[in-house]
Amino acid sequence: MAQVIRESETKNNKGLRGKLNKVVLAYSGGLDTSVIVPWLRENYGCEVVCFTADVGQGINELEGLEKKAKASGACQLVVKDLKEEFVKDFIFPCLRAGAIYERKYLLGTSMARPVIAKAMVDVANEVGADAVAHGCTGKGNDQVRFELTFFALNPQLNVVAPWREWDITGREDAIEYAKKHNVPVPVTKKSIYSRDGNLWHLSHEGDILEDPANEPKKDMYMLTVDPQDAPNEPEYVEIGFVSGLPVSVNGKELSPASLLSDLNQIGGRHGVGRIDMVENRLVGMKSRGVYETPGGTILFAAARELESLTLDRETMQVKDNLALKYAELVYAGRWFDPLRESMDAFMEKVTETTTGSVTLKLYKGSVAVTSRKSPYSLYRQDISSFESGDIYDQADAAGFIRLYGLPMRVRAMLEKGI
Repeated sequence: MAQVIRESETKNNKGLRGKLNKVVLAYSGGLDTSVIVPWLRENYGCEVVCFTADVGQGINELEGLEKKAKASGACQLVVKDLKEEFVKDFIFPCLRAGAIYERKYLLGTSMARPVIAKAMVDVANEVGADAVAHGCTGKGNDQVRFELTFFALNPQLNVVAPWREWDITGREDAIEYAKKHNVPVPVTKKSIYSRDGNLWHLSHEGDILEDPANEPKKDMYMLTVDPQDAPNEPEYVEIGFVSGLPVSVNGKELSPASLLSDLNQIGGRHGVGRIDMVENRLVGMKSRGVYETPGGTILFAAARELESLTLDRETMQVKDNLALKYAELVYAGRWFDPLRESMDAFMEKVTETTTGSVTLKLYKGSVAVTSRKSPYSLYRQDISSFESGDIYDQADAAGFIRLYGLPMRVRAMLEKGI
């Protein structure tokens, strides 16, 4: 009954910073988002609907969330399973595009934020909320990714970002605020690392990683075994593709999320998919992160190899150039930008014939291609063979070389006064 009274009072009272009616909060159940709930009620006089997306971060992170949310003062918790949508509509388009940020990063967090933010907009519409809120700090990329999605899908929603407004500066301040407002403090052990996990990857930042000279500790990794401890025998895995998108593993057709989950298990036990990099954040600073992307690493290797059969030289070069910009847009939170959508249409068109299969050998952290096949292969053994053939007359090469090299020859003649 006390909870009902508080909600009734919230509807009528103006907060310290203004008045909102109902806010949908991106909620994890951790200390930060647990504290944000009463802070929103106090400062904006609003009801708070907590929203949690299941993007494959693990069942342990979803247990007991409703109880935690309501104990913090939320009126409702909404949980949505977004795993299939995440893989099918966000991960696979990036895979098809070959999008890799700054040579290494496979965009795990960058792809997850827009699918979560999109669902938040949907929930806001469903519950009649006039605002959305997130727990991203003012130093990172995620604040941009969330808010650009909000802007693109519902520009009328108010956006609240507590870390850019409140006086809480760290964990101790948050614990003190929670106790003051009778919010149960999560008793989970605080990791020394800042981690973000989903079905595509697990990222690690903070602690000793903040010095780029430090090697990551062996016990930091959670998805992949140390390559030195991986099996002494290699494992072969065959990935089937249709029009640039993976559809099967070892001949078995699977849903997008199931396919990726299986490859994570396979790649993880062979130590595949560890990346350690210093990247340029969108907000201007450099940051060091370590990423585990076992299934994604296998898929990228397979997709690129199949394209070596099905794409001609000019198309491959243009696609690779556009992939850099595509990755930059995704990293910067511009998933719903018309430019990315237009580039995606190009990627879909040029990979129409990227159908076939690739077999890879996984061994102690390495991924090696052993076989590639496609009914649309542009590779012709009768042309490529060193044996004489009817289609390619080697004598034709002499005239081609003379014409191809003519600009270089003319320049040399000029320089030598010929």
